[in-house]
Amino acid sequence: MKKLMIYFSAGCLGALANSLTVWSFGYFGITRAMDVAIAPFLSPDWLYPRIVWGGIWGLLFLLPFMKSKLLLKGSLLSLGPTAVQLFVVFPYKAHKGMAGLELGLLTPVFVVFFNWVWGFVAALAIKLTRR
Repeated sequence: MKKLMIYFSAGCLGALANSLTVWSFGYFGITRAMDVAIAPFLSPDWLYPRIVWGGIWGLLFLLPFMKSKLLLKGSLLSLGPTAVQLFVVFPYKAHKGMAGLELGLLTPVFVVFFNWVWGFVAALAIKLTRR
């Protein structure tokens, strides 16, 4: 039970970091400067589901591989939510084309980076709980 709570909480923390990164890139015009139309409004309605899903994705850290290389594991696990975002959410839920290419040609690059932030922060949080 303790591991479930740690991994879920770490995933939530990673999702918060991811969300603030996505928001700040939009707020400061970084995505716009790269011709990518990702600039969400920071609100509880936008943030809450992202944090919950981040916690659920954090449960992937239960998978028994790379226990001693948590940061690398976080980077690899971030490919899961990246694939879902690019190949399920963008084309079928948001209707923004496969990989969100209607938002801009560099959209997949930003999605990989934003989700890497999730994986890195979640892994770092888990690593810090082990001390």
